[in-house]
Amino acid sequence: MAFSRDMAGIDVRLIAIDIDGTLLDSRGRVSDDNVAAVLAALEAGVHVVLITGRSYPFARAVVQGVLPETVSLIVSNGAIERTLGGHTLASRLLARDAARRILEQTRAFRHHSAILFDRETEGHVVAESLDWDHPHRRRYWERHRHFIGHAAPLEAALTEDPIQVMFNGDVETMRAVFASLDGLQEVFVCRTEYERNDFSLVDVLAPTATKGRALAWRAAELGIEPARIMAIGDNFNDLEMLEFAGVPVVMGNAVEGLRGRGWRETATHDEAGVAKAIRRFVLDAAR
Repeated sequence: MAFSRDMAGIDVRLIAIDIDGTLLDSRGRVSDDNVAAVLAALEAGVHVVLITGRSYPFARAVVQGVLPETVSLIVSNGAIERTLGGHTLASRLLARDAARRILEQTRAFRHHSAILFDRETEGHVVAESLDWDHPHRRRYWERHRHFIGHAAPLEAALTEDPIQVMFNGDVETMRAVFASLDGLQEVFVCRTEYERNDFSLVDVLAPTATKGRALAWRAAELGIEPARIMAIGDNFNDLEMLEFAGVPVVMGNAVEGLRGRGWRETATHDEAGVAKAIRRFVLDAAR
């Protein structure tokens, strides 16, 4: 674990924290140490935003009752920003015509695709032929089946602008999906990889819906310059927000593509790396 000594004089006013692989440990829990550190940062007057690839209902379920409502959520990789209480601060939806072009270009991967809508009812997620018995999808289906709808063909679901078109499956197939979308105009494509588990996700969103741009918008709303922002992440979809933040911090369990960039590193998600980063780079630096 590597910690930089160049934090003297940096007054962090905003902390952006990824959820999976960062705030949550490998069992999907927020450790008491991470909660205590976030609360200490809030008490010190620092704004905290959770910024994740999860959609709003699934992100809120993780932290509601665990963290206070002063923590806001940037979800779906930057497409939606809401308070924990449900008030929408920003919405960056994908044009339905763009979604149709994406589905046409990725027809060969239809068994790996779904569409996400800004709804908190059945039809939040709509799929055509996803195999919900797949080991990496079954638990999701069991916990969230009341949010899942069906459409055949999938294009029939596009009666409104969606949040995103999304794909998931084994790493090799998702790399092929990612490559097939290269050069597609007026969209943003990001991927998240868990190579150890041979599972990956590819999300296709509006061009303004990125973690980096969403974080920039939130910072501007709060009047906080990038130099006073710390971002903590572990995967490829965190890259833009880490590049934007003046204090980028990479988890000890981060993918290799984020390491070796000269950024600060903290402990793993099973070692409360978020808490260690907040204390070292924010609370201790302020003192």
